[in-house]
Formats: sequence, C-alpha cells, structure tokens
Amino acid sequence: MSNVVNPFGQVLVALITPFTADGEVDWPGVEKHIDDVITAGADGVVVTGTTGETSTLTDPEKLRLVEVGKNVSAGRAKIITGGGSNETAHAIDLYRKSEKAGADGVMIVTPYYNKPTQAGILTHFRMIADATDLPVILYDIPGRTGVPIKYETILRAAKHPNILAVKDAKGDFSEVSRVLNQTDLLYFSGDDANALPHLSIGAAGLIGVTANIAATPYRQMIDAVNAGDLATATAAHMQLEPLVRAVMTHVPGTVAAKYILHGLGRIGSPRVRLPLVGPEEWEAAQIEDEIDLVTNIPGVDFSNFRPDRNAAAGGALPQVHGTTR
Repeated sequence: MSNVVNPFGQVLVALITPFTADGEVDWPGVEKHIDDVITAGADGVVVTGTTGETSTLTDPEKLRLVEVGKNVSAGRAKIITGGGSNETAHAIDLYRKSEKAGADGVMIVTPYYNKPTQAGILTHFRMIADATDLPVILYDIPGRTGVPIKYETILRAAKHPNILAVKDAKGDFSEVSRVLNQTDLLYFSGDDANALPHLSIGAAGLIGVTANIAATPYRQMIDAVNAGDLATATAAHMQLEPLVRAVMTHVPGTVAAKYILHGLGRIGSPRVRLPLVGPEEWEAAQIEDEIDLVTNIPGVDFSNFRPDRNAAAGGALPQVHGTTR
C-alpha cells in the first residue's frame, strides 16, 4: 500500500449522466443521483468519465457537472473530473477550467485514436499535470484507447509531483504489484469484477460503474479490507457478482446502468446519446436474467425493478453536439 495520503476517496463512482428522453442533461436528476450515491457510501464521484458519456458531452456541460457535483456533495465526497481529450491543448484547457469550477482532482485518460508512442503519452500526461495544481489519476484502459501505459512509462510519470494515482482497467495484476513496489502511486480498480482482487494486492480503492446502482456493498468491501476482514469483503464481492455481470457484460456499462437505474425508478429516463443506443430486446432480456439472480444487495430493492425496453430503445441526438475530438 502506498504511503501517499489519498486525496480522492476510496469508493469512487464512475457517475452516469442522467438525460431527459430527448437527450438533454437532466440537471435535477443529476443532483438527485449524486446525492443518492454519496448517501449510499461513495466518498468520491467521477463526473464526465467514460460512464458519464464524456465523448458526447459539451465542455460547458462538463464544467457544470463539476459545479453541480461540488454543490451537492457539500464536502461529503471528492469530485473528480474525468474524460479529457486526445488533443493535449484541449485537455489542458478543460482541466484548468475544471479546477476553477471546483474539481478536487482530475483523471486523465490515455490519448485515444491517435495511438501515440509512449513518449507522446508521457508528454501528454506531464503537460496536463503541469497545468493544474490538482492531484491527477492516470486512466489506463487500452481496450478503449488502443494503447496501454507501459510499465516504464508509469514509473516515469510517477516522478511528477501532481501524478498520484492510476485507474487500472488493464487487468495485469503482476504489473500493478510491480508499480506498487517501485512507486508511491495509489491504484484504483477500474474493472468492477476485479475490485476485490485489486484491493487484495494493495489498491487504494475502486472507480466503479456498478456503484451507480449499489455503492453500499462497495463501501462495506472497502471498510472490511481496511479492517483486515477478508470474509466480509469476500461476501460483498459475491453479493455483487451477478449485478456486475448484468451491468458490465452484455452492453456498454453506461447503457446497462441507466437501464437498471430507470427500472428501479431512480432516474427519469434510460436515454443515452448516439452512437450509444439502448439495449436491443435480446440484450435487455440477458440483463434482466442476470438481475433475477441478484439477492440481498444492501440498499437496493429489486422487487420493485420494472424495466422499460421501449423507453431505452435507440439513442438521442442532443441539440448542441459535444466538442471532444
């Protein structure tokens, strides 16, 4: 475990962005959902990340999400701004404005689509970290970006005073252990199914999609790990397993999380923005079959689950398009 003080929290929710049926941000819904996840045990909220549909949010929407999150949290949880850009200058501008808007930290995703070299990735991270006084989490998710942050690059990035953490969605546990041995970086699990395995080898916390629906068992898992209580942590992991499968297996996590949250009556619409679309009939059926296996999740009553496949169908074209390249 790193000796660095953790400025981010341990149970971080990769927040969905609630939309209205026509694809505009549902601001009252955003406020309610942020309050819900904090009340359920989250001590950190990542807005405008992958799960928040950062690719189709406008920059003004992203900055307002930081402001709203900061206002709703009222000091109860840290507000981290995710996403970024594959254009370094745009990312720098966005993170500077996010800092002014009140963000407590930034999460920088590896530049996507460009497929830069490791030198380019490192330069991107360093220039953004130079541009803000906020603590930085690097987001390593090669399945989406096309390029990993290699071990040697992580070691070099760790020397920057503002780069304090990595969100790992690469799943290379031996590399995580090597980095934890060689640096003071904090690690956050970026794969819901592997949250407990990550914690077991020294991760500081998790940044989860399923936590939008059920933050309480993740809180219990973290608290149990902190107390050295493996049995309780494992019980939480097992409780979550079918729900994690429902959220993360059949469609993008954002789509499934919104479908389930709407079915629980916790958001007003399951709408996502194109090119994301709601689950097709067979995908919805798979999600619902997994939900049937969920039992005794603290804070979630699936006896009231009423999914609406028609409401979730298709995707929305907002009136003002996003500016993320």
